[in-house]
Amino acid sequence: MNLFWKTLFGAITPTAKLEKNEADLVKAMHRYAEVEKSVELAEYKKLYHLVKAAEFQENKKILQNRKYKDTEEYRISNKYKKLHHSPDILLYYKVLESDDLLQYLNFKTTPEYELLGDKKKVKATESLKKMKAYEKSKAFKTYTRFHNSFIIKEYEDLKTKVTKPEFKKSNEFWANEKRWHSTPEFVIQERFYELAKNSDIVFYENEKPERFEKYRKLKLTFQDEFEWNTLDKSHWNFGFHYKSANLIEDHSFANEKQANNSGKNVSVEEGILKLETKREKVKTRAWHEKKGFIQKEFHYTSDVLQTAEKFRQKYGIIRAKIRCTGNINHTFWLGADDKLPNVKIFHFDGKKINIGNANKNIFDGIKIAGLNTSQYYIYSLIWTKKELIWQINNLEVYRTASNIPEKEMYLAFNSFIKEKQRGTTGHIEVDWVRVYTN
Repeated sequence: MNLFWKTLFGAITPTAKLEKNEADLVKAMHRYAEVEKSVELAEYKKLYHLVKAAEFQENKKILQNRKYKDTEEYRISNKYKKLHHSPDILLYYKVLESDDLLQYLNFKTTPEYELLGDKKKVKATESLKKMKAYEKSKAFKTYTRFHNSFIIKEYEDLKTKVTKPEFKKSNEFWANEKRWHSTPEFVIQERFYELAKNSDIVFYENEKPERFEKYRKLKLTFQDEFEWNTLDKSHWNFGFHYKSANLIEDHSFANEKQANNSGKNVSVEEGILKLETKREKVKTRAWHEKKGFIQKEFHYTSDVLQTAEKFRQKYGIIRAKIRCTGNINHTFWLGADDKLPNVKIFHFDGKKINIGNANKNIFDGIKIAGLNTSQYYIYSLIWTKKELIWQINNLEVYRTASNIPEKEMYLAFNSFIKEKQRGTTGHIEVDWVRVYTN
């Protein structure tokens, strides 16, 4: 597989952009989760159903658009005002409080009242003449017309009604053209609008949570951002790992050109793990297939790192951000207690990238060309019960359903120079390693 054209035409998202996109997505996912359980969102949802309800909107429409003249309060207060300012009714109440009416009504209860029907006696008696004149007056006729009448009863009822505090409050409310702004419903609506403009709620409403689905299922089980400075403070040990504790793990191989240097070629600087292959003479223990362990002089040194004693996992997503230099082998792989299975997540042989699964003495994988390995890329393995999937950045590069490992495996990095490979120096740099369950 050659990735040159895919890189050139953007099929592979640039690493920095991919990291930013993923970081932004995870940040958005966490923000969405926080907003989702917030008191403000709960209040917003409650108010949304209230404010958007047909009953609320209809009531708002009535309160905003109803004319004061169409209200019962207006009819009552207007009728009262008309009666209250009526000249006849004003006269009636004036007469009702007058001494003349009182004298007449008192006179009416006396025997002399009968004499008002005798014209001669009225004419001859000054007091009778006065009472007769009052009886014919406009004032008394007004009293007679209105006293105990329906209109006075109505006026009195209206007067009682309009002076009650609840009527005054209701009348003032409907008389106010901006009455809507004085209602509890308006306060509710304004709070709803305020929450609707809240930046977190705007974000939540416009977000598509289905895009988080992939990340919601992930649980981070291992992470190394390389903030340590010595191996004993890290997740890693130097040397190989073997099933038997009696076997020597810190050794080199006689058929390779570099000596594994007990962690001396490993360094961390500014959050970057660097495993360096150097040109230097070292005489050390090496494993020879026929002779066993021998002493051999090497002209290069390098190293092996693994997490066998500190971290292993079965299934999940294993990712690392890697770059390397030099015409030598640099690898990121998964190992177990036995020689197999062995899964290569990244193996640069000096020319091409090799990925694949070695299991049951069968290697299932591919070679990849056209990628500038001196630049950072994110190499990922998605390991499920049914398949292994390799990705470089966002691009799937290989998939297999054969011989899937069924045991926990550890992480490992190492660099080496094959016996027939032209000697050189170089290094592999790792920005981070992250492992998830899915």
